[in-house]
Amino acid sequence: MQKSFSVRLYAALGAALLLTASPALAQFSPRPLNDPPGGETYHIEGFAGFWGPTADMLISVEELGIVGSTVDFKNDLGLTDRRVRDLRLVLRPARKHKFRFESIPLRYQEGPVTVNRDIVFVGQRYRVGIPLSWLLEWQTYRLGYEYDIVSRDRGFGGLILEAKYTRVRADLTTPLVTCPEPDPPACVGRIKGPVPAIGGIVRVYVVPNISITTEVTGLKIPKIQDKYEAHYADVDIFGTVNFTPNLGAQIGWRSIDVGLLFEQDTGSFVVKGMYFGLVARY
Repeated sequence: MQKSFSVRLYAALGAALLLTASPALAQFSPRPLNDPPGGETYHIEGFAGFWGPTADMLISVEELGIVGSTVDFKNDLGLTDRRVRDLRLVLRPARKHKFRFESIPLRYQEGPVTVNRDIVFVGQRYRVGIPLSWLLEWQTYRLGYEYDIVSRDRGFGGLILEAKYTRVRADLTTPLVTCPEPDPPACVGRIKGPVPAIGGIVRVYVVPNISITTEVTGLKIPKIQDKYEAHYADVDIFGTVNFTPNLGAQIGWRSIDVGLLFEQDTGSFVVKGMYFGLVARY
């Protein structure tokens, strides 16, 4: 009788323990080992910051059959390096697929400055010693697609295909030179054109909320009929600290090297330096 009572008591205690533990087990859900870090759980990512690059910009513009001089805006016209805006957007419909857009607006302006050598620009000659004012605008749009070939819980590596459209406008103004129609009072030189590019990206999370990324894209188009040629090289190395899955800070170093030849017009643009900004995700 006593043995039968003990069995029934242990059975009742066991049932009570199971009933008590079931809700706790249901609430406990261990994190999967392959969960991505907090900075990789998004569908839309935007970056806004400032870039302080050094700029080396050369341009030659032909007009009226007169080949232009190669104008070095830093050495010839006193270009001063300055901080510019940096805006980027990434759409991520799936973990390995990303669509990227970027706008890089560079604008430099000086004047009046004194020309230190004779310059031919847009068919007009600027004699040494002439005072002039100038404006240089370089706008680059970058549209690309990224496929992450390798995607792990602590980083990824992918392929980038993109098209870059570069538009350059240079204005030189002085009362001592009359510019041709339709551009007076400023002699205006324009160079523009698309440049495709291919490259790759690698990101590694050193800890769950801090990552280091290296991105390289570029392409060289060989000379075609001695009239068309282009090259583009873009190197971007940066670190990201994610305060939350939706907000982070970024600091990096970037170099962009663009060379263009369209008929008799040429341009060479190299900008490189440190940048910083904030990253927001949704």
